[in-house]
Amino acid sequence: MTKPGPLSLNTITVREQWSLKDCIEGCARHGITGISPWRDKLAEYGVAQAAKHIRDTGLTVTGLCRGGMFPAADAAGRQANIAENKRAIDEAAALGAQCLVLVVGGMPSGSRDLAGAQMQVRDGIAAVRDYALAAKVPLAIEPLHPMFAADRACVNTLGHALDLCDELGEGVGVAVDVYHVWWDPQLSQQIKRAGKRILAFHICDWLVPTTDLLLDRGMMGDGVIDIPGIRAQVEAQGYTGFCEVEIMSANNWWKQPADDVLRTCIERHATVV
Repeated sequence: MTKPGPLSLNTITVREQWSLKDCIEGCARHGITGISPWRDKLAEYGVAQAAKHIRDTGLTVTGLCRGGMFPAADAAGRQANIAENKRAIDEAAALGAQCLVLVVGGMPSGSRDLAGAQMQVRDGIAAVRDYALAAKVPLAIEPLHPMFAADRACVNTLGHALDLCDELGEGVGVAVDVYHVWWDPQLSQQIKRAGKRILAFHICDWLVPTTDLLLDRGMMGDGVIDIPGIRAQVEAQGYTGFCEVEIMSANNWWKQPADDVLRTCIERHATVV
């Protein structure tokens, strides 16, 4: 097994302990060379100030989390969501982010029309694609585990995400998060199909048992995902980017001292990933 690509910190991993400013300083202190901020923490710090701090620190912004959430109950809501995604694209451009991660959204409240929500996702991405191309911000569709189909993302397999990429064309790729795709019997086939369209690679682990489907992600090596095997498949398609650790852990890692969390991420990146 080859050595993994460099480590990036998705800031949600320590969101309960640190501000974005703290995360930037923490990455510099621990020698982590990539960072992926979330927009709420970015707004707290200020886009221009954060961008300068990141540049001054020499960090690579591996992604901005997140755009998406396109479906809405009416046309006005859909247009508002498109406008919000354009703001996210502007922020990603200001940070020099390698991509804007799209968590595409589920069905509007009260709806049972899954196919309709999926059409709204397609149309929403199409509506912002040219804007993103002009800003030089690749859009990375992140398929989420099917348990999130109703409320967070109605694109649930890498194959479905790639169908959208095929339809939408230039400027649209995928983010492969092992937590969301490890279970898919078509995963190997779809990674091969993705090829150079893999824009981001997110790592964590699936715990057994899990106590919360959203907020009980595991540290790499503590669960059942064959992370090195998936990484090898992604790299076989030419991916040479960062391994971005993204852990939502309300009962464990969010309660640990953030410096300890980063030290563990670094150790597991070296020995498990």
